[in-house]
Amino acid sequence: MTFAEIILTMTDWSVINPKMIVKAKSPSPSSLRKSRRGDPTNSASRSAGKPKALAGRAARAAERREAIVNAALDEFVARGFTATRLDDVARRAGVAKGTIYLHFKDKESLFQELIRTALVPLISRLASAPPPGGSVREALENFARTFAHEVVTTRRGDIVRLIVAEGPRFPALAEFYYREVVARGMAAMRALIELGIATGEIRHERLAQFPQVVVAPAIVAVIWQGLFGALAPLDTAGLLNMHLDLIFGERRAA
Repeated sequence: MTFAEIILTMTDWSVINPKMIVKAKSPSPSSLRKSRRGDPTNSASRSAGKPKALAGRAARAAERREAIVNAALDEFVARGFTATRLDDVARRAGVAKGTIYLHFKDKESLFQELIRTALVPLISRLASAPPPGGSVREALENFARTFAHEVVTTRRGDIVRLIVAEGPRFPALAEFYYREVVARGMAAMRALIELGIATGEIRHERLAQFPQVVVAPAIVAVIWQGLFGALAPLDTAGLLNMHLDLIFGERRAA
């Protein structure tokens, strides 16, 4: 055998020992699972889905909370604070009674939420300072319009009437209402009056000591609407503007 034939024989696959051939192994199912777990693409896709799921749960929880608050207002107005039961609120809201306790500690905290969501945001608008160049009287006329349209003939007026009716028997509710609504409203009204005194629009300086005088007709309008509105409707805006004539002097026609 020549040297060339020896070389060809050594490289001929037909004479190579089959035991020397290493076959490529197919990956096992467990290794595939490990590979997937370690794949950052898989992890990223799962992470991207979490915020959407959380947002969906938060939205559903907010909807249930709103339904509970609206149902509570209906029950409180129809039955009063004392007679209202959380079972009835849950039935009206279409939720289990236990769901209410996920959002509110008790009936009192639920009523406080009505005050906090329906009335507190309105306070800053009712007695806001006049814009540059505006007058205090114009600011109070805006108060009259807003109060007439957004309180007296709306569910906000029902809440105020509930406080008037139930407050003496539930001092904790009255205290909460005073702290969250009345105190803030009186402070803003006093600031407006002091501004009017400083600019010469208001002559009676002692009015700053008794801002209740300015808002008294508004409370009268709320009570009147609840008791006698169906019998003798009241022009709330007209009443409040006439009251402003007593404070500022009657407006003269331009």
